[in-house]
Parts: sequence; C-alpha cells; structure tokens
Amino acid sequence: IKESQTENENVSKTDNTTELQTKKTTSKGIEEDKLRSGEDKLETLNSPSVEESLFTIENELYTLILSSINGGTLKSFTFKNYFDQDSQAVNIINAAFPENLIVQARSSSGSLLNLETSWKNKGYFNGGFINHETTVDFFFNITEDAYIKKSLTFFPNSYRISCSVDASSVPSGVLSDEISFGWVGGLSPTETNIEDDHVYFNAYTYLGGEQENLKVKEGKPETKTFNGYVDWAAIRTKYFVVAILPEDPTSIRSVALSGTKNTEETYQAILNFNTYKESVFELYVGPLEYSRIKNLGRDLESVMDFGWAFIRPISKAILYTLTEMHTYIPNYGFILIIFSVLIKLIVYPLTKKSYQSTAAMQKIQPELATIRDKYKNNPQKLNQAQMQLYKKKGVNPLGGCLPMLIQMPLLFALFVVFRTTIELRAEPFIWWIKDLSTPDAIINLPFHIPIYGSHIAILPIFMVISMFIQQKMMSGGAMQQPQQKTMQYFMTAFFFLMFNNFPSGLNLYYTLFNV
Repeated sequence: IKESQTENENVSKTDNTTELQTKKTTSKGIEEDKLRSGEDKLETLNSPSVEESLFTIENELYTLILSSINGGTLKSFTFKNYFDQDSQAVNIINAAFPENLIVQARSSSGSLLNLETSWKNKGYFNGGFINHETTVDFFFNITEDAYIKKSLTFFPNSYRISCSVDASSVPSGVLSDEISFGWVGGLSPTETNIEDDHVYFNAYTYLGGEQENLKVKEGKPETKTFNGYVDWAAIRTKYFVVAILPEDPTSIRSVALSGTKNTEETYQAILNFNTYKESVFELYVGPLEYSRIKNLGRDLESVMDFGWAFIRPISKAILYTLTEMHTYIPNYGFILIIFSVLIKLIVYPLTKKSYQSTAAMQKIQPELATIRDKYKNNPQKLNQAQMQLYKKKGVNPLGGCLPMLIQMPLLFALFVVFRTTIELRAEPFIWWIKDLSTPDAIINLPFHIPIYGSHIAILPIFMVISMFIQQKMMSGGAMQQPQQKTMQYFMTAFFFLMFNNFPSGLNLYYTLFNV
C-alpha cells in the first residue's frame, strides 16, 4: 500500500534489482527516511522505461485526465454537474496523490515490482469526448511475450468504469501467486466546511453479507485486513464515493482498508487476488446519488447515512417524494412549502385530538390545583386523585405532546436528508437562502458560542417566533403552572440555539409547518 509520494531517489543497481534510498513526504509534509531492502526491494525485471502519456476523456457527466503511470491512474476527475462555492467544477482527485488506481505485484523471490512507472499504451485512442464504449489498454512488459495488462473501459453518460488486470501471459514461477488492485491516496474534500466534510470520510468493504468499515482517529495510521470473498470495497467523502466491485467476488482472497488522519484524512482500499487469472472490476467514481447507487444492484447504498434503523425508511421515503416532486417543480424551497402542507393534512386528525386534549387539561387546572393543595404532603394519594380526575373527565395528560412526538421522526429524517444527500446539495430557495443543505448564515461571528455556533442564521429566528406563537395559541390564555411556562421557554431557547446549525431546508420546513 502506497503511503506517500517518493522523492529524492538515490539509485544503486545490482543486476535487475534496484535499491532505493527514499525520502518520503507524507500528506502532512513530514519527511521520513526509509531504506527499501529485502522484502521491500523494487525489482525492475526487464520492463524498459516509457514516457508518461496523458489522455483527456470526457462524457456527458465528467472530464478526467488519465495517466499511463501504473497502467492508468486518474490525474483529475472533474464533474460537470457539481460545483464548489466559487462556481468551479468539483474535482475529487487528491492532488497530493495523483497516482491512485494502482496495481501491485511481487516477483517469486518476494521483491516488489516497480510498477509505478509509465506503462506502454497500444491503441489508436488518444482521448476526447466518448459517445460509445471506449477501452484503453496498458502493458507492463516482463519479457517480449510476457506482460501485465491493465484495461480501462469508459461509458457514455455513466460514472461506471470497467477495469481488468491480467497477468496470465507471465510464465508460472516468475511472479508470486497474488496480485493487488485498489485505490490509494483517498479523495479530496469538496465542501466549504472541510471539517464537516471529514466527518463523513470513511472506508468500507462488504463481505459475507456484512459491511465493515474503517474510521481513523488523529495521529497513528490504521489498517484492517479482511480475508474471504469480497463483494466490494469503497472510500467516500460527504457526497462522493469511489467503489471497486469485483465481477467475481469469489476470486478475491482478501481486502485491506487503511487510513491516516493528520492535517488531511485519507483512505485506501486494496483487493488481493490470484496472479494468473484475469480479474475484472467495475468502478463507480461519482456522486452518492441514491438512485444511481441503488441501480448498481450490489448493496453499495449501505455506505449512505440515512440515520438510525427506525428512521431510514422515513428518510428514504422523504428523499423519494422530494426528488419525484422536483421533476415537476424545479425549486426545492417551493417543494418544501407544498410538502409541509401535505404533512399537516396527513397528521391533522391526530393534531386535532392533541389540541382538544390540551384544552381539556386547561379546563381542569382549578380542580388539579385543589387536589395538589389537599394532598401536598402525600404523593401517593396525590397521584391517585389526579388519575381519578383524568379518568372522570376523559383527559389524557400526555395528549398535548402528540404533535411533537409525530414530528420528531420526520424532523430526524429531514435532518438526515438535507444534511447528507447530494440531491439537495447547493439547492437554493429565494433571496438569501442559497443552499438548503447548509445553514442560511448571513453573518459570521469572530467567536464560537456553544451549541449556537459561529454564525447568525435568519430562518431559526422565524422558526422560534412561530413556535412561541403556537405555544401561546395552544395555551389559549389559560393559567399555566410555573413549571410549564419554564419548560416552554427553555424548549424555545434550546431549539433556537440548536437549529442555528441545522440545514436551512429543515428550518424552512419546520417554520412552515408551525405557520
């Protein structure tokens, strides 16, 4: 597994073996001297040096630059439909690790082959816009007739890339019986809030019907190795993913996930398989767009975060509803207005019962006050008397909480949908609301307030005003216990602080629901 870029190589040759005294620079900029010897020798075999070739490949969805280094690595991968805050097209390739899509092999003596060179390209395709299936082949020659072949096939209007690694032409006994293919160097952050983006950085693998993952902590690099048939391996950011899906999972012997976190957070995934059999992989390099990921049919959507288990069906239903409505209504803000009205209509019967229960509770407050005064020194008698009164009057003391209980799963699900799904990324509403997936901040503060954050957003203010008015209307001017008033004020203040960091789409929905 490649951990860093190699610089300042002092080369001393003995026969076909090259020992490299390397000075490595990590992503944090820390230099580390390391002598490659013994098992870590780089063996050149008979492959002559080849000048690096670059190919620009473009379809309806992306533009990429393909290098001949290591038989085809991605120098850049720029999306046509996703942009950063400066309106520049998003490029997910980590510039510090441009040699990402790697093949690794060892000679029969155990020495690591020097495959991180330019491979030969045999073909007539020199790059350009593709409107049909297009394959680029690269060869690493060991002898004139023995080689490792790596092929990349690109498709129009698709984020899929087919890749095959074939060393079957190499005579038995020249190479070790295991060869590796994978992605190194991680992905580049794409969001303005890099810290929030890093929360979702992760490496995953799916094997034996179970998903495993690796999330590293600050400092020490970490590696997890899993043996057995592997359905896929993937690394992701908040909104984008690179997934390696073997055509035949039973051909994979093991997978290694590794990561490091310093000033940057990077992950890599390496799959190991039989050297002398061609292995075919399907790559998905693209957005975590649920419908596309789901249509791959490999359970890759499990890397997407839809919340807790009981929330996930609601989150998926909300995402489906919003995206379907978006085919007819181009603005998600207006969709939320309609959505909040629809939800209000659906829950109206329960909400009506809740209001009636609240009104009934207000009517019996004088009788409750009398009971509390009468049994203030006997809690057991007090509870019995209160329950008898509730039963006599047909009142449910918890009935007034029903709207909030109904709302909570929806709010959790909406929070997940607006915060983590790329379908809502950078979608504006009107005026100052430029992105429904982020807070509608208008002022950035030079300091951080606990819970509240370091910015001032407008929608949480409207939300709290609507919440306060709603509480006043529900009380109907009736006398309230001091504890009830205190709790209402506390909840209003707490919601104001908490919702300031929530996506503006969630604040918009909750405000509209209250109104």
